[in-house]
Amino acid sequence: MLKFNKNHMRCSIQIILIILILGFSRCSDETQPSRTYRMGMANSAPRFDDLDLFIQSLNLWTQRVDAAIISTEVPWEELLAGMNAEDYAIANYQGLVEFYRDKDLELWIYIDPQNGLDRSSDALELQAAGKSIADTEMQLLYKRFTFVMDSLFHPEHLGLALETNLIRDAAPSSIYQGVKQAANAAAAEISGYDPDVSLSVSVQVDHAWGKLVGGSYTGIEQDFIDFPFVEELGLSSYPYIGFDSPDDLPIDYYSKLVKGKNIPVFVSEGGWSSASFNSPDISFTSSPEKQETYIRKQAALLDHANASGVFQLTFTDIDLDHIPPDVPENIVLFSFLGLVDSDLMPKPALSAWDDLFELPLKSHH
Repeated sequence: MLKFNKNHMRCSIQIILIILILGFSRCSDETQPSRTYRMGMANSAPRFDDLDLFIQSLNLWTQRVDAAIISTEVPWEELLAGMNAEDYAIANYQGLVEFYRDKDLELWIYIDPQNGLDRSSDALELQAAGKSIADTEMQLLYKRFTFVMDSLFHPEHLGLALETNLIRDAAPSSIYQGVKQAANAAAAEISGYDPDVSLSVSVQVDHAWGKLVGGSYTGIEQDFIDFPFVEELGLSSYPYIGFDSPDDLPIDYYSKLVKGKNIPVFVSEGGWSSASFNSPDISFTSSPEKQETYIRKQAALLDHANASGVFQLTFTDIDLDHIPPDVPENIVLFSFLGLVDSDLMPKPALSAWDDLFELPLKSHH
């Protein structure tokens, strides 16, 4: 017959209580809302030539991010004029990168070898010089600049081309092949020098779904073939151009692109305009409330894709009354993506962003 000791029983009860408490807390942790994705922005201001506004904006948005992105075209004009790539990078980005590092922000750098506002053509500065990314010399300039940006600033993530699927379908084959050759050459050089950086390109999600041309889903399989160095995938998405409401976006809008592949994804650029636009070529109806709905809807898309990051390139709206004359007219399509307006006043979307940022960041798997 078993004999029970009161002290043993008391100890056993305490152990059982501890186990139950640990079990409940573990269960509670698993059900607590969280995010797998870092949230970041790029430095922006309503007016391109107002340094004070850039600083005001910088101090506002860096309070609500745990990542930052530098997304830029190659400075073709300066490089073609003979400026040293290191000198340009130090003069234009070193102070900013140091500021980001002081804030303990994870850093993405994206270098665009093509035309960010017109995927059917070369960069404007290349066109003005009678050059093309199809030229071997221009590919070498791009590769050097990209290598310098990595070696000087040591980003955790480096993007070597943007919206590659859109370039492939919109631009002449010579331009796409130039982008492809340049990016692959840069990847080979950088991976040998810096094995710790995660290399990527970005694809245009709305185009992959057929939403920019009124077609059907085509996917991005060719991009994985043409850019085999990709270790993670950037997603560019401006779905207000193809959808009436954020609620119409399918839950697998991001995840379907990498179905069957074990590769991290992150939104490298995108958003939803808070203003409507109407022209013979393109029109959409929106509002600040729709933009807020999109920020919350996008969180569900990010969760479904187990995304590693999301970037809002423009924290502020763009003041259309102060656009430099050399900026293409279609900038208006992207001028009202900010979470604050051109006077730095919050829009409803800012609250939605802040709510998500308050969620605890879980390590990404």
